[in-house]
Amino acid sequence: MQIGRFRSPEHRAAYDAAYDRGLAALPPPTGRHDIATGFGTVRAYRFGDPGPEPAVLLPGRAGTAAMWEPNLPALATRGPVYALDLVGEPGRSTQTAPIRGAEDQAAWLSHALAELEVTGAHLVGYSFGGWLAANLAVRAPERVASLTLIDPVHTFARFPAALLVRSALTAVPGVRRWARPSFLRWIAAGTEVAADDPVAALIDEGMRTYRIALPTPMPFTDEQLRSLRMPVLALLAGRSVMHDARRATDRARLVPDIRAELWPSATHAIAGESAAAVNDRVLAFWAEIGR
Repeated sequence: MQIGRFRSPEHRAAYDAAYDRGLAALPPPTGRHDIATGFGTVRAYRFGDPGPEPAVLLPGRAGTAAMWEPNLPALATRGPVYALDLVGEPGRSTQTAPIRGAEDQAAWLSHALAELEVTGAHLVGYSFGGWLAANLAVRAPERVASLTLIDPVHTFARFPAALLVRSALTAVPGVRRWARPSFLRWIAAGTEVAADDPVAALIDEGMRTYRIALPTPMPFTDEQLRSLRMPVLALLAGRSVMHDARRATDRARLVPDIRAELWPSATHAIAGESAAAVNDRVLAFWAEIGR
């Protein structure tokens, strides 16, 4: 398998400029960590002082830590927060070895949490980050105090065929120039993004400049979902193009201690578009479980 990389030094320079603008939208971090793992170096930003059972934020594809700009200030009122860039994706994490499947995905994340001395993380994952959080909980439950899954992909329901076709077009030379912005608009159900939004620009630049070489996430079995014993909050967007939201909500109830909620009017961009409501619900969930 290949390793994710930028398409050229020029692409890397353009991306770095967009990254710096996106990161500047966040509150200043109180700590920055580059953690060596067997699959690459993980960039983690800490907000607040170190403490027990911090929140750990895992972004969607190409989102980086910057995508949490609408959520981070509110979530940090509870206690320390770590926001990670993902290995194998555009960002300041770097991939040095192939990631072959779910075990490897769990391995690098578990190692990063160990180096950060996080033993019981309140994982918050959006989209692919939601799958990544659930994957760690399945394979290393001792590292997870609770799970918050915000419209997670391939977790409770599979990708639809239309998504796979549209996603593939974004990588085709000669087509991707128009396919990429069309794909992003489709994900947001036609919602227009402000032209000067630095986070949206960062995601677009990541998709343009970086070759991702990661395997497609494997869906979880019924037995794996039933094995999750930590408290779980799942917010499913009713207008999501990533899955059949009603089917995903129903299947999520295989998890023993879950609050599975279908938000009918939300799109897959729920974490940003419905940020205030998402923030309130996550904080209420943490208060409910006494964390």
